[in-house]
Amino acid sequence: MPDDAAAARAAAEEESAFSHPAVDPDSTAGYGDHPDQLIDFYAPRVERGAGAPVPLVVVLHGGAWRAPYDRRHISPFADFLARRGFAVASVEYRRGDGTSGGSNSPAVAGRWPETFDDVAAALDALPALTRQALPQADPRRMVLTGHSAGGHLALWAAARHVLPPDSPWRTAVPAALRGVVALAPIADFEVADKLNVCSGATRQLLGGDDTFAERRPYADPALLLPTGIATTLVQGRSDLVVPQAVAESYADAAAKAGEMVGLTLLEDVGHFPLIDPAADACAVVAEEIAQLAF
Repeated sequence: MPDDAAAARAAAEEESAFSHPAVDPDSTAGYGDHPDQLIDFYAPRVERGAGAPVPLVVVLHGGAWRAPYDRRHISPFADFLARRGFAVASVEYRRGDGTSGGSNSPAVAGRWPETFDDVAAALDALPALTRQALPQADPRRMVLTGHSAGGHLALWAAARHVLPPDSPWRTAVPAALRGVVALAPIADFEVADKLNVCSGATRQLLGGDDTFAERRPYADPALLLPTGIATTLVQGRSDLVVPQAVAESYADAAAKAGEMVGLTLLEDVGHFPLIDPAADACAVVAEEIAQLAF
């Protein structure tokens, strides 16, 4: 259990991250018929040269794949990236609904297979939608990022070409990405499950005890390696929500598969400063993205 000081700091970090008002996008487009099948687009707020194309950052929000947490909470981060000169696409997707047992229990984490259906469909639709919404974006310089559960989805989306052959989400070739920057990602389901990350969210996402082992090969990034795509994980050492051990386990799995994954560990940083425009850690994240995008 964290000590009182650590818990208080984590609470203050969360409060700061959620204190920013939501930022409306410049435009929104649907990639399906469901109300959650949407992508928000943010045009770059600064120019890098007259008419020069700019990198596209695709953002997948976190929130343990649970319904109460939608893309609005990460919109200040999307705006922060736009103010750094990136074109930004923030993806919404279907999440769990209802509660896991009683009115005081957390909402169920994710939907199988809809959460994965949506992320795959959004990424497939993104090139055409981006051409319409952000013509200044350069699809050849696309970086995928996500926070927490969204970090999991970012790693998963970049690994679709190494999914099992019978997976409906498998692609024939790797995604056209400059790279992935996963922020405090739920990157290894075995470790996350043992640590009871987000109150058992990984097990819920895969349908519960009866289907957890069966579905892991289709959903767990630690089992989908190597990807051949440049990948960096950014992790706070003081993260009490998704502990450092989860990211380290993914990096170890990548190394065993013959792939080097960058792991940037930030001292005295918890879970939420990575997406908090007021935090120094957020600037570190933007720099990690820029190193892949440019």
